Amino acid sequence: MTENPTRSSPPIGSETSLYPNTRKAELTSPLDSTYKYYTQSDADKTAAEQLDNDTSTQLPASLSVAEAIAQMLADLGIKYAFGVAGGAMATVWGALSNSNIQVIHCRHEGGAAFAAVEACFTTDRPVVVFTTAGPGLTNSLTGLLAGRGEGAKVILISACTSAAQRGRWAIQETSTYTIPQAGIFTPGTLFNYAITVECAEQLPQISRQLALGLSQSGGFVAHLSIPTGVQTSCLTTPLPQLDLAHALTTPSEETIARCVQLLAEAPFAIWVGFGARNAAEEIYQLAERTGAAVMCSPRGKGIFPENHPQFVGVTGLGGHTSVLKYMQESPPLRTLVLGTRLGEPTSFWNPTLVPARGFIHVDIDPAVPGVAYSSAETVPVQADIGAFLRSLLKYMDKTQSFATLKSRANRTLPHPEAEAITPATNNLIRPEVLMAAIQKVMVEDNDAAIASESGNSFTWATHLLQIDKPNRYRVSTGVGSMGHMVAGVIGIALGRKGKAVAITGDGSMLMNNELNTAVKYQIPAIWIVLNDGRYNMCEQGMKMLKLQGADATIPQVDFVAIARGMRADGIRVEKESEIEAALKSAIASPLPFVVDVLIDPSRLAPSGGRNKSLQAQGIVSTAKELVSFPMISE
Repeated sequence: MTENPTRSSPPIGSETSLYPNTRKAELTSPLDSTYKYYTQSDADKTAAEQLDNDTSTQLPASLSVAEAIAQMLADLGIKYAFGVAGGAMATVWGALSNSNIQVIHCRHEGGAAFAAVEACFTTDRPVVVFTTAGPGLTNSLTGLLAGRGEGAKVILISACTSAAQRGRWAIQETSTYTIPQAGIFTPGTLFNYAITVECAEQLPQISRQLALGLSQSGGFVAHLSIPTGVQTSCLTTPLPQLDLAHALTTPSEETIARCVQLLAEAPFAIWVGFGARNAAEEIYQLAERTGAAVMCSPRGKGIFPENHPQFVGVTGLGGHTSVLKYMQESPPLRTLVLGTRLGEPTSFWNPTLVPARGFIHVDIDPAVPGVAYSSAETVPVQADIGAFLRSLLKYMDKTQSFATLKSRANRTLPHPEAEAITPATNNLIRPEVLMAAIQKVMVEDNDAAIASESGNSFTWATHLLQIDKPNRYRVSTGVGSMGHMVAGVIGIALGRKGKAVAITGDGSMLMNNELNTAVKYQIPAIWIVLNDGRYNMCEQGMKMLKLQGADATIPQVDFVAIARGMRADGIRVEKESEIEAALKSAIASPLPFVVDVLIDPSRLAPSGGRNKSLQAQGIVSTAKELVSFPMISE
């Protein structure tokens, strides 16, 4: 346990000394220098190109609100729009389709939102989701909630009922008569910015708000609700020409000096999260020059190479007992936390993960440090991770702190240990054998990106795959929705213009895949289905917790038949000896591809930490048996 049972340590030097000096900021532009915001001269040019040759007067045609919004979004750097059209959205859909934005017309609004979120992370650019009114909007909300929680930049464009039809039982009515306003049509928990566009005159201010939001560090999820009638109205006011630079939140020199002082007192560890994904080089330098042990969250896999001798393992769901061994046998004095909230999927709030003097917690969001471990001593630093580390490295170099820390670093760090694969006892395929083949064919022999779906596929892949580069592994931990990655994989493959692999269970594959969309747009996505005829995380968890009577089985599905019925391709794998050849065929195929693997459902997934966390929250169990690779040991 910690020495100081307080949520956060007192500010150092002054009340705000560990928060950034906002007068000193690194400037970088998130908007490509080639982008040009829409001006009146553009309107004049467009109008001139649309002259009516059949009239003698040849009056210029004005841009519609829908066309102006499409132009505005393109000028904000958006390349992709994912969605499902509908009558109420027809004008906006047409405008997007005739802009420089590539429109991906999906099969479900939830899938569109998940694909958009993953395209955002892959390209590091904002994306658009478009939906029609009513169910189109509501279907997208889960994916947008995931985007908000994980720090994506997404703009939702939805249709809504025109003012004259509200409250009159319009088809797919979307108004305060049918849908709660708070949080959907106004800023709140779901949207950072939300507005209903009731007239064209609102667009200049909307343009400013979107540009401002997208220029900030961290995520930004916005919603523009556009009544059907407004979409066709004419733009009367030119959109502003904006030139916003992205100011990275940089800590003061006093803050950096104090952090170096604290880290230099004794060997420290580095805990890497998804928020540090753009600072991989700086993290590598810090670890190499100090000898610090490095661990990561499930979303942080690959930011620091997992084959590095200083890597001690993944924490949380699907994580490694080697992390606990390190914290128990040779713990650091402090842990430098970079871009992770330390919540349940990352830590299970395990007190073993808290070092004696707690955390130096760096995050762009000042509300994050000190929350997950409220009783741990925490030094909060609000900063962009890359900016913080560059300042830290520069200061440590100046003060010659590296040599001292390196000389005291632990030389005998534990590492994740792969369990030996024994001869098969039945004809069903063991998940650990499948993961070993994925590691060889997809990760090592090719450069495919890997996206693991919620459920047992998440835990198997997170635990057993070894990733050595950033942006090659994706999981969702906050919302943790089934169907996120089976749809999101098309956004990853599209964004990287190369192979992306979704590792998924049969339950998620049935829930929300966008295989048909991949076929239409020739997106090189691969789905590897752990087909065990059940929601197996649920079934195994219930058994471990000694809860009886619930049925989690699913009638066995032939996913290859489904794939071929959609003009994709696939292979069913029924023997372990067939796995590698099937994976190589998937990589080589020019078509979207499904590898349907008959999995042994009796193999216990590495999800012991989750089950123990549920027990701690009040689920009663007398279970004594251990699951494979338990995250939390007694």
